[in-house]
Amino acid sequence: MRTDFGPVRRVELDVGVEVDRAAWWAKIPAVAALLEHGLNLPAGVTFLVGENGSGKSTLIEALAVAHGLNPEGGSKGAQHSSRVTESPLGELLKVVRTPGRRVNAYFLRAETMHGLYTYLENLPGAIDTDLHDRSHGEGFLELLDRKFDGYGFYLMDEPEAPLSFTSTLGLLARLEALRDDGAQVIVATHSPLLTALPGATILELGAHGIRRATWDDLEIVAHWRRFLDRPDAYLRALR
Repeated sequence: MRTDFGPVRRVELDVGVEVDRAAWWAKIPAVAALLEHGLNLPAGVTFLVGENGSGKSTLIEALAVAHGLNPEGGSKGAQHSSRVTESPLGELLKVVRTPGRRVNAYFLRAETMHGLYTYLENLPGAIDTDLHDRSHGEGFLELLDRKFDGYGFYLMDEPEAPLSFTSTLGLLARLEALRDDGAQVIVATHSPLLTALPGATILELGAHGIRRATWDDLEIVAHWRRFLDRPDAYLRALR
Protein backbone atom coordinates (compact mmCIF):
# COMPACT_ATOMS: atom_id res chain seq x y z
CA MET A 1 0.00 0.00 0.00
CA ARG A 2 1.34 3.42 -0.93
CA THR A 3 1.94 6.06 1.75
CA ASP A 4 2.70 9.78 1.69
CA PHE A 5 6.27 9.16 2.83
CA GLY A 6 8.80 6.54 1.91
CA PRO A 7 11.26 5.00 4.38
CA VAL A 8 13.75 7.80 3.66
CA ARG A 9 12.46 11.36 3.65
CA ARG A 10 15.69 13.27 3.12
CA VAL A 11 19.47 13.11 2.93
CA GLU A 12 21.66 16.01 3.96
CA LEU A 13 25.17 16.85 5.06
CA ASP A 14 25.71 15.59 8.59
CA VAL A 15 26.35 18.08 11.35
CA GLY A 16 30.00 18.86 12.03
CA VAL A 17 31.58 16.94 9.15
CA GLU A 18 34.26 18.54 7.01
CA VAL A 19 34.08 18.46 3.23
CA ASP A 20 36.97 18.86 0.83
CA ARG A 21 35.24 21.19 -1.60
CA ALA A 22 38.18 20.94 -4.00
CA ALA A 23 37.73 17.17 -4.44
CA TRP A 24 36.54 16.07 -7.89
CA TRP A 25 33.27 14.66 -6.60
CA ALA A 26 32.42 17.75 -4.53
CA LYS A 27 32.73 19.94 -7.63
CA ILE A 28 30.04 18.04 -9.53
CA PRO A 29 27.13 20.53 -9.60
CA ALA A 30 24.55 17.96 -8.45
CA VAL A 31 26.74 16.89 -5.52
CA ALA A 32 27.47 20.52 -4.62
CA ALA A 33 23.71 21.17 -4.57
CA LEU A 34 23.17 18.19 -2.27
CA LEU A 35 25.91 19.36 0.09
CA GLU A 36 24.47 22.85 0.17
CA HIS A 37 20.74 22.19 0.35
CA GLY A 38 20.21 18.49 1.07
CA LEU A 39 17.80 16.43 -1.02
CA ASN A 40 14.20 15.49 -0.28
CA LEU A 41 13.28 12.00 -1.50
CA PRO A 42 9.58 11.48 -2.30
CA ALA A 43 7.72 8.23 -1.88
CA GLY A 44 7.31 5.92 -4.86
CA VAL A 45 9.77 5.78 -7.76
CA THR A 46 12.33 8.51 -8.39
CA PHE A 47 14.58 8.59 -11.46
CA LEU A 48 17.96 10.34 -11.55
CA VAL A 49 18.77 11.33 -15.13
CA GLY A 50 21.59 13.24 -16.79
CA GLU A 51 24.58 12.97 -19.07
CA ASN A 52 27.67 10.91 -18.24
CA GLY A 53 29.57 12.77 -15.54
CA SER A 54 26.48 14.50 -14.16
CA GLY A 55 26.78 12.65 -10.85
CA LYS A 56 24.07 9.98 -11.09
CA SER A 57 26.26 7.06 -9.98
CA THR A 58 28.10 9.21 -7.42
CA LEU A 59 24.80 10.22 -5.88
CA ILE A 60 23.21 6.77 -5.85
CA GLU A 61 26.40 5.22 -4.39
CA ALA A 62 26.25 7.84 -1.65
CA LEU A 63 22.60 7.08 -0.92
CA ALA A 64 23.49 3.40 -0.61
CA VAL A 65 26.40 4.03 1.77
CA ALA A 66 24.44 6.53 3.86
CA HIS A 67 21.72 3.90 4.29
CA GLY A 68 24.24 1.24 5.30
CA LEU A 69 24.33 -0.67 2.00
CA ASN A 70 27.35 -1.92 0.10
CA PRO A 71 28.25 0.59 -2.68
CA GLU A 72 28.91 -2.34 -5.06
CA GLY A 73 25.45 -3.79 -4.48
CA GLY A 74 23.63 -6.00 -2.03
CA SER A 75 21.91 -5.63 1.31
CA LYS A 76 23.05 -4.26 4.63
CA GLY A 77 26.06 -6.20 5.80
CA ALA A 78 27.17 -7.33 2.34
CA GLN A 79 30.97 -7.57 2.46
CA HIS A 80 32.07 -8.06 -1.14
CA SER A 81 34.38 -5.50 -2.74
CA SER A 82 36.57 -5.20 -5.81
CA ARG A 83 38.44 -1.96 -6.49
CA VAL A 84 37.18 0.95 -4.42
CA THR A 85 36.22 3.79 -6.77
CA GLU A 86 33.32 5.47 -4.99
CA SER A 87 33.62 8.90 -3.39
CA PRO A 88 33.43 9.38 0.40
CA LEU A 89 30.19 11.35 -0.02
CA GLY A 90 27.95 8.71 1.55
CA GLU A 91 29.94 8.77 4.79
CA LEU A 92 29.29 12.51 5.11
CA LEU A 93 25.51 12.31 4.80
CA LYS A 94 22.76 12.00 7.38
CA VAL A 95 19.60 10.07 6.48
CA VAL A 96 16.28 11.43 7.75
CA ARG A 97 14.09 8.35 8.06
CA THR A 98 10.37 7.78 8.49
CA PRO A 99 9.91 6.16 11.92
CA GLY A 100 7.91 3.01 12.43
CA ARG A 101 7.93 -0.02 10.18
CA ARG A 102 10.84 -2.37 9.53
CA VAL A 103 12.51 -1.42 6.27
CA ASN A 104 13.93 -3.78 3.66
CA ALA A 105 16.78 -2.35 1.59
CA TYR A 106 18.84 -3.46 -1.39
CA PHE A 107 21.11 -1.97 -4.05
CA LEU A 108 21.52 -3.37 -7.55
CA ARG A 109 23.98 -1.92 -10.07
CA ALA A 110 24.53 -3.36 -13.50
CA GLU A 111 28.31 -2.93 -13.67
CA THR A 112 29.04 -4.94 -10.50
CA MET A 113 26.41 -7.66 -10.84
CA HIS A 114 28.77 -10.57 -11.50
CA GLY A 115 30.82 -9.77 -8.41
CA LEU A 116 27.61 -9.70 -6.38
CA TYR A 117 26.53 -13.05 -7.85
CA THR A 118 29.82 -14.65 -6.79
CA TYR A 119 29.55 -13.18 -3.30
CA LEU A 120 25.99 -14.46 -2.89
CA GLU A 121 26.73 -17.98 -4.10
CA ASN A 122 29.66 -18.29 -1.68
CA LEU A 123 27.66 -17.34 1.41
CA PRO A 124 27.09 -20.15 3.94
CA GLY A 125 23.81 -21.88 3.10
CA ALA A 126 23.57 -19.88 -0.11
CA ILE A 127 20.27 -19.99 -1.98
CA ASP A 128 21.30 -17.69 -4.84
CA THR A 129 23.56 -20.19 -6.59
CA ASP A 130 22.00 -20.12 -10.05
CA LEU A 131 22.55 -16.51 -11.08
CA HIS A 132 25.75 -17.09 -13.05
CA ASP A 133 23.85 -19.69 -15.09
CA ARG A 134 21.52 -17.04 -16.46
CA SER A 135 22.10 -14.27 -18.97
CA HIS A 136 23.08 -10.89 -17.56
CA GLY A 137 19.58 -9.52 -17.99
CA GLU A 138 17.81 -12.65 -16.73
CA GLY A 139 20.01 -12.78 -13.64
CA PHE A 140 19.39 -9.11 -12.92
CA LEU A 141 15.61 -9.45 -13.08
CA GLU A 142 15.65 -12.68 -11.06
CA LEU A 143 17.69 -11.11 -8.29
CA LEU A 144 15.41 -8.08 -8.28
CA ASP A 145 12.38 -10.35 -7.82
CA ARG A 146 14.11 -12.12 -4.90
CA LYS A 147 15.50 -9.10 -3.05
CA PHE A 148 13.13 -6.20 -3.73
CA ASP A 149 10.22 -7.24 -1.55
CA GLY A 150 7.48 -4.94 -0.34
CA TYR A 151 7.93 -1.85 1.81
CA GLY A 152 11.53 -0.78 1.67
CA PHE A 153 14.25 1.47 0.29
CA TYR A 154 15.66 0.16 -2.97
CA LEU A 155 18.36 1.55 -5.26
CA MET A 156 19.30 0.71 -8.85
CA ASP A 157 22.14 2.06 -10.98
CA GLU A 158 21.51 1.87 -14.75
CA PRO A 159 19.38 -1.29 -14.55
CA GLU A 160 18.52 -1.02 -18.24
CA ALA A 161 22.15 -1.80 -19.23
CA PRO A 162 21.73 -5.60 -19.49
CA LEU A 163 18.11 -5.55 -20.61
CA SER A 164 16.43 -5.84 -24.00
CA PHE A 165 13.52 -3.58 -24.91
CA THR A 166 11.03 -6.25 -23.83
CA SER A 167 12.87 -6.94 -20.58
CA THR A 168 12.97 -3.21 -19.85
CA LEU A 169 9.19 -3.17 -20.19
CA GLY A 170 9.14 -6.00 -17.65
CA LEU A 171 11.27 -3.91 -15.28
CA LEU A 172 8.87 -1.00 -15.77
CA ALA A 173 5.99 -3.23 -14.62
CA ARG A 174 8.02 -4.37 -11.61
CA LEU A 175 8.72 -0.77 -10.62
CA GLU A 176 5.01 0.02 -10.75
CA ALA A 177 4.21 -3.04 -8.61
CA LEU A 178 6.88 -2.12 -6.07
CA ARG A 179 5.49 1.40 -5.81
CA ASP A 180 1.99 0.02 -5.27
CA ASP A 181 3.38 -2.15 -2.44
CA GLY A 182 4.75 0.95 -0.69
CA ALA A 183 8.36 0.63 -1.81
CA GLN A 184 10.58 3.66 -2.31
CA VAL A 185 12.85 3.13 -5.32
CA ILE A 186 15.62 5.41 -6.58
CA VAL A 187 16.89 4.61 -10.09
CA ALA A 188 19.84 6.19 -11.91
CA THR A 189 19.16 5.73 -15.61
CA HIS A 190 19.64 6.84 -19.20
CA SER A 191 16.45 5.11 -20.31
CA PRO A 192 13.58 7.15 -21.77
CA LEU A 193 11.50 4.00 -21.49
CA LEU A 194 11.89 3.62 -17.72
CA THR A 195 11.42 7.32 -17.04
CA ALA A 196 8.04 7.16 -18.80
CA LEU A 197 6.57 5.45 -15.72
CA PRO A 198 3.38 7.41 -14.92
CA GLY A 199 3.48 9.21 -11.59
CA ALA A 200 7.24 8.85 -11.11
CA THR A 201 9.44 11.71 -9.91
CA ILE A 202 12.22 12.69 -12.32
CA LEU A 203 15.28 14.56 -11.03
CA GLU A 204 17.53 15.89 -13.76
CA LEU A 205 21.20 16.33 -12.88
CA GLY A 206 23.40 18.74 -14.80
CA ALA A 207 25.29 22.04 -14.70
CA HIS A 208 22.27 23.52 -12.92
CA GLY A 209 22.59 21.02 -10.05
CA ILE A 210 19.42 19.02 -9.39
CA ARG A 211 15.96 19.96 -10.58
CA ARG A 212 12.61 18.30 -11.12
CA ALA A 213 11.72 17.58 -14.71
CA THR A 214 8.89 16.13 -16.74
CA TRP A 215 9.37 13.24 -19.17
CA ASP A 216 8.44 15.38 -22.19
CA ASP A 217 11.09 17.96 -21.30
CA LEU A 218 14.00 15.53 -20.86
CA GLU A 219 16.86 16.01 -23.32
CA ILE A 220 17.28 12.23 -23.66
CA VAL A 221 13.66 11.90 -24.78
CA ALA A 222 14.08 14.68 -27.35
CA HIS A 223 17.31 13.13 -28.65
CA TRP A 224 15.72 9.68 -29.08
CA ARG A 225 12.70 11.13 -30.83
CA ARG A 226 14.90 12.99 -33.31
CA PHE A 227 17.22 10.03 -33.80
CA LEU A 228 14.41 7.56 -34.48
CA ASP A 229 12.80 10.00 -36.88
CA ARG A 230 16.03 10.68 -38.82
CA PRO A 231 18.89 8.30 -37.83
CA ASP A 232 20.73 9.13 -41.05
CA ALA A 233 21.05 12.77 -40.01
CA TYR A 234 22.75 11.81 -36.75
CA LEU A 235 25.07 9.33 -38.46
CA ARG A 236 26.15 11.87 -41.10
CA ALA A 237 27.05 14.31 -38.34
CA LEU A 238 29.41 11.73 -36.79
CA ARG A 239 31.46 11.18 -39.96
